Amino acid sequence: MLQREWQAFWLCLGFISRIPIPVEIDYSQRLMNQSSVYFPVAGLVLGVIYALAYLALDAFLPQLISLIGVLILHLWITGAFHEDGLADSVDALGGGFTVEKRLEIMKDSRIGTYGTVALIMALALKLALLTEIEPVWPALLLAPALARLTPLFLMTLMPYVTDTDTSKTKPVADTFSGQRLGTATLFCVAIAGLGSAWLPELMTAFVVATALTGVLWGLQLQRSLGGYTGDALGASVVLTELVFLLVLVAG
Repeated sequence: MLQREWQAFWLCLGFISRIPIPVEIDYSQRLMNQSSVYFPVAGLVLGVIYALAYLALDAFLPQLISLIGVLILHLWITGAFHEDGLADSVDALGGGFTVEKRLEIMKDSRIGTYGTVALIMALALKLALLTEIEPVWPALLLAPALARLTPLFLMTLMPYVTDTDTSKTKPVADTFSGQRLGTATLFCVAIAGLGSAWLPELMTAFVVATALTGVLWGLQLQRSLGGYTGDALGASVVLTELVFLLVLVAG
């Protein structure tokens, strides 16, 4: 049991990043599905890397340059996985007039005007928000973990609408249980509570970002697609993180 969960964690981390998997995985669709509960834990691993990288860079460089370096590291270590989902989702919702056309656009590997603009603005806004948070390292540490709870809610409450055997997300999305959602939620609440020692507004930012993005993005997806896709889940991570940082700055 513990060995299976250990494999599920590493499978999740390998799914959302380029970090090599150091253990042998007995891959199955069931294990891939179980691995999604570790989205926040894997996000915390990434957050540790970002926070340490920032502290190292900030010791020698101005804050703005250090934060740009962390963003470059993030895009490299994740392969811009979620940012690609945001660009594809915005292209699809902005350029498609039917559900079928929107899904077709999402599967297209090319990026359009809507996606390019959304990607540039999202990265610029993220950088601007990070420069306003003090201290910033707790936000870099915890935002990647807390933002990855939103896709789990979408997976639990909405149908998966991309019916293709080549979909990378399908094994993750199928039959995600409410019990595992509860486990992930408790983990996020715990680390948000601990993080409040450095940023008092952190718990509020976590709750508001998860609820607001989950509801508004979920309603948009339901209206436009009738459910969610893998790209839409990736977009929800980026959007949740932006709202999270925005609430921290406003607080």
